[in-house]
Amino acid sequence: MTILEAIQKRCSVRKYRPDPFPEDVLGRVLQAARLAPSGKNFQPWRFILVRSAETKERLARAAAHQTFIAEAPLVVVACADPEASYAKMGRYMKSWPVDVACALEHLMLQAAAEGLGTCWIGAFEERAVKDVLGVPEEIRVLALTPLGYPAEVPSFRGRKKLEEIVSEERYGPFQNQ
Repeated sequence: MTILEAIQKRCSVRKYRPDPFPEDVLGRVLQAARLAPSGKNFQPWRFILVRSAETKERLARAAAHQTFIAEAPLVVVACADPEASYAKMGRYMKSWPVDVACALEHLMLQAAAEGLGTCWIGAFEERAVKDVLGVPEEIRVLALTPLGYPAEVPSFRGRKKLEEIVSEERYGPFQNQ
């Protein structure tokens, strides 16, 4: 599978089979995250793998009661140590949100290539997730994703045309704005 094919295959799955998947598949998915780029190569990410049914249910409650999260055999919680990230990205912010997003997207694309489903979960109460998982105060939780075989594949949700999002040399003009 090419990278573009994995990108085209990836979708937000909200219904999972309970079937476990092989550990070597998980290894490749995690390896993809590990190899992501980061500001100054600081790699500030940390990933918590959650398999316990009780803990997954608690995470689902902390994530706006999105119960489908607990259906997957595994939930990956993507965290960062802001103090271990590049401090001047764009000369105005720490890089950790972008760094972790890159790593999690690498993970999600490899998961798609392996036939697994994911769903970027950004609707959650960070304090509640930290309490469930014992995450230290100084560590930030950026996102969660269930990881497992899809029970159904959602229909494709359209994307804007390139002409609507790309300009040359300067910002805009863009069509359809």
